[in-house]
Amino acid sequence: MIERTLFQPEHEMWRDTVRRFIEAEIVPFHDQWEKDGIVPRELWLKAGAAGMLCCTVPEEYGGLGLDYLFDVVVFEELWRVGASGPGFLIHTDLVATYLLTFGTEEQKQQWLPKMVTGEAIGSLGMTEPHAGSDLKAIRTKAERDGDDYVINGQKVFISNGQMCDILVLATKTDSAAGAKGVSLFLVDTSLPGFNRGKNLDKLGMKAQDTSELFFDNLRVPASAMLGGEGDGFKIMMTKLAQERLAQAIRSATVIETVIGYTIEYTSERKAFGQTIADFQNTQFVLADLHARGVAARVFTDKCVELFMAGKLDPVDAAAAKMVTSELHCEVVDKCLQLFGGWGYMWEYPIARAYADARIVKIAGGSIEVMKTIISRELFKGKLSARK
Repeated sequence: MIERTLFQPEHEMWRDTVRRFIEAEIVPFHDQWEKDGIVPRELWLKAGAAGMLCCTVPEEYGGLGLDYLFDVVVFEELWRVGASGPGFLIHTDLVATYLLTFGTEEQKQQWLPKMVTGEAIGSLGMTEPHAGSDLKAIRTKAERDGDDYVINGQKVFISNGQMCDILVLATKTDSAAGAKGVSLFLVDTSLPGFNRGKNLDKLGMKAQDTSELFFDNLRVPASAMLGGEGDGFKIMMTKLAQERLAQAIRSATVIETVIGYTIEYTSERKAFGQTIADFQNTQFVLADLHARGVAARVFTDKCVELFMAGKLDPVDAAAAKMVTSELHCEVVDKCLQLFGGWGYMWEYPIARAYADARIVKIAGGSIEVMKTIISRELFKGKLSARK
């Protein structure tokens, strides 16, 4: 394996700390959380006390003020053990960064210290029953009423929806203005008019709660708006590269992990008088997946480097997300095949990895959307005008 050069000794020391926390506080209980469909709030408080939430938040808001790689270490170690819950990624990588980049000083002081400690859990409310990747098509409305906005509508597939205390909510403040009519609000979920629907029963990622949310004349102060009125779509676009990079990091990590425990299993399991690993087919399948996994990891690490330097192009982020997601799904499928019937049993990590993998072609923008982004760049100015 090509040596990764991203991390410094302090990052690897942090990795050891994170790994010990996960082994003690998450791994022994994760099976039960998958049955429950949610992780306990106590875990968030423990993670906050351990410094695992929002590592990049500056000290003036209660954080450690560390670099992005400290967050990356937390995510990688969770994915390495197949922890589909908790939803630290949404909380840390998206909600906190929205606040840090676009929040007012009052908003930051109100929410960030509690997010760092795990007292306030963050969620992102964008997807609707009729609007997934097409965020301009959302129907949730926010209408001005004096010093407040009154919000009506619904969201679906919202990670951390059952537990969130703060929600970055995408709304339409001008239904006729298309993308320029989208505005974001920081919603305090204790307010009247905010209602949680059922915890959705998903194919995979079963320990991460995912919800329907409803807004019935929810009144929020104008000071809860994130950015200016009509700036919502523009703000969301600035964070898509980071969201897609996180998906690529996840896939690169799971690819390595799944190949690793498939090598262990096939080296011990016997058939026809020899181990599964003795068959040339097994060797060739895993050699091919490993080689492409290394390429995906190197590409992803380069994108992390670019992101930290403020130079990650949205097209490159889309490409990283696309190739790693597709390889992720191929790896879990081919590796499960090498486990035979046992690979179909939920008690084996490969079964969970297989179920959890399918979302990666959808989350952060579908594969088809990634291809559209890339092809538009490739053919910029060369395609016929649409009628």
